[in-house]
Amino acid sequence: MTENVLNIESISDLIIVIRDMPVILDSDVARFYGVATKEVNQAVKNNLDKFPIDFILTLSTNELDDLRSKFLTANLSKTRTPPKAFTEKGLYMLATILKSKQATKTTLKIIETFAKIRDLKQDFNQILNEKKMQIEKTVLVQNLAKN
Repeated sequence: MTENVLNIESISDLIIVIRDMPVILDSDVARFYGVATKEVNQAVKNNLDKFPIDFILTLSTNELDDLRSKFLTANLSKTRTPPKAFTEKGLYMLATILKSKQATKTTLKIIETFAKIRDLKQDFNQILNEKKMQIEKTVLVQNLAKN
């Protein structure tokens, strides 16, 4: 994937939620880094001590079937082994292992994307809470007016 195509939108489109965590599949990470999925997984295998359980997930058969039903992609249909999914922390760690210019630039963009999503979620929750308080206040005023 060329640098000018790698942007927040293209990355955020590939972030999925598995086990209540936002993750990016190994095949998508590999495509961003310009390497084969096998190379990403080999780097992880060679450095297992750097990837605790909350850094990388191996999808279960049920999770893989669920993804296949939601996303019609050639990558998931051809997979023989369950894909791995990187959390934000896992992507940071992967960047320390894959030390190329493209990997560094890609990781920075991915980090920006995760941060942007967190900010948007926080903004949304704040707006939601303000609206909720406004509705509660309106209901309280209406109840007081009835009495």
